Amino acid sequence: MGGWRVDGYTEVRELGAGAQGRVVLARHEPSGTPVAIKYLNASASEADRERLRHEARMLGQAGSPHVARLFQLVEGPDGAAIIMEAVDGVSLKELLGRRGALGPEASLSVLKGSLLGLAAAHALGVVHRDYKPANVVVPADGRSRLVDFGIATPAGQEAGGAGTPFYMAPEQWDRHTATPATDVYAATCVFVECVSGNRPFTGGRAELRLAHTTGPVPVGNVPEPLRALVARGMAKDPADRPPSAAAFVDELERTALAAYGPDWESRGVRTLAASAVALAALFPLAAWLVPGAASAASAAGTAAGSAAAQGAAHATAQAVGHGAAGHAAGKIAGASAIKAFFGSAGGIATAAAGTAVVVGAGAIAVQQFTKDDPAPRPRPTVTRPVAAVASVRGCPTTGFDGTETTPPPGAAQVRLPEQVKLPKDAAVYGLGQGRYLIGPAATGCSGSTGANAGYTTIGDSEKLQISSNWQGSVGNIADQVCMYFPDSPEAAKAKRDFGPCTSAVHDRQAVPTGDPSLRLALATVQPTERPPQSPYVMVTLVTMGSNGLPSPVTCLAPAARSDMCDAALTYWFVQATSGTKIAKPDLDRVAARITAYVRAAGKRAVDELDGRRG
Repeated sequence: MGGWRVDGYTEVRELGAGAQGRVVLARHEPSGTPVAIKYLNASASEADRERLRHEARMLGQAGSPHVARLFQLVEGPDGAAIIMEAVDGVSLKELLGRRGALGPEASLSVLKGSLLGLAAAHALGVVHRDYKPANVVVPADGRSRLVDFGIATPAGQEAGGAGTPFYMAPEQWDRHTATPATDVYAATCVFVECVSGNRPFTGGRAELRLAHTTGPVPVGNVPEPLRALVARGMAKDPADRPPSAAAFVDELERTALAAYGPDWESRGVRTLAASAVALAALFPLAAWLVPGAASAASAAGTAAGSAAAQGAAHATAQAVGHGAAGHAAGKIAGASAIKAFFGSAGGIATAAAGTAVVVGAGAIAVQQFTKDDPAPRPRPTVTRPVAAVASVRGCPTTGFDGTETTPPPGAAQVRLPEQVKLPKDAAVYGLGQGRYLIGPAATGCSGSTGANAGYTTIGDSEKLQISSNWQGSVGNIADQVCMYFPDSPEAAKAKRDFGPCTSAVHDRQAVPTGDPSLRLALATVQPTERPPQSPYVMVTLVTMGSNGLPSPVTCLAPAARSDMCDAALTYWFVQATSGTKIAKPDLDRVAARITAYVRAAGKRAVDELDGRRG
């Protein structure tokens, strides 16, 4: 491991090396946070450096949850490197190689996530040019992400023959102009491989050129409802394809809805999550985070290194695409990232002396509560009265190894606080670790737990649904902080250190809880799946303690069923007050604010519907 290194980082292992450089898994020394570092070789030309700068600018400006986050571009007299988020997940190439065909819904979910990542690049006037399975990561939550923009180029420039032959559009073979439609073609090729288990074309370079430029679109192994989508995405003439990734997403969603119904994406994501976590034992971080996992991680590292011999770009995907392994690894990884960033004054923006640093646009919350924070005002010891006793149901959860278990729900019965009015058709579900969630009784509960993320869903998005999630990765934690607590000290520090910190939610309200150590926000959000028939409400309540970790719960329900939202959100808040000194008057006040907010959201939905009818 000779040669130039970025100061402040300890290399854990080399994940791959090629003609252009190498990629390593490293640890940020002040915080202990894992990162992926892509180094250029010492012999790299100025053109190679400029490509690395271009990739850093692209990653830094993308600002999309579907694109791996840039932390730094570091340059000095002796070398250049980019430091990236180590996304917990497995590369799509690895997934396809071990599993084969993913099925139509999972394949559509991969395609949608990748297209959204490409759309972020296209919005910046950039074409990827080398979309392939090795550049797609499937994290433990099943939502694919795009990594590595090593040969990306401004749209409208000559395609130059760059790319991977199995997925190259006809215009790349003929060295014509690269456009967003070039990426659409490659993404459709990968979709064919996902849904059928085979690449659309095989053979040597000459055979592949002929097939891509003149051969018929191979739809024989594609499910019939999806063949028109494939034919359009792989049209020989770029003018006959969707003009951009964003436009193709619209066509994909219409096709998927017609073929597989409104829940196609949730089913696809669950399938991907189970497939990804089944390979958790291969993640290279396992050897570092979990004693005894070295043998599994060694095998993964060998595979990643072999694959990366094809070039540093491929190696980047392997490095960014692997996360912690196993249930224990997930807990340690999540705790490591959280402790590192929220317990460190410097955070990951520390740079080597004498180097030029460009920090990505993605915001990362790095706040530590100190003696300067306002102390909670004295409160009496609280005895919370109760009004009802409810039985607790289990919630089956898909774990890291892909198996489904039902965590012990805790108590067989719980006493509900008097602030919570349980609807007659509601039930209480145990999530484990002393947490409970109220939701509809008739539909049941399901969840998924990955290395650094997890979610729980009760109900059906088209009828009534309650959901919650937790995040362990630094990037996702920062996104939630910025979204729900943009005026918090954590968000303020993120703005100073990393640039803009934006929020896409609507009608956000910060609600004082009576204890500064527990913060609460309410917001309305837009559904990502088909919602109930209008009028409906979708309201999120988020708590955040002194550890700086947001904890959200979301209710999507017909406006007439706001009582379910009221109960679920209020109970989530009251549970978060455990260990605080919040007195009953404050509990009552916050509960009333929650009720009023939910009802106001329902009234707005009714008024908007009446306005459209009028």
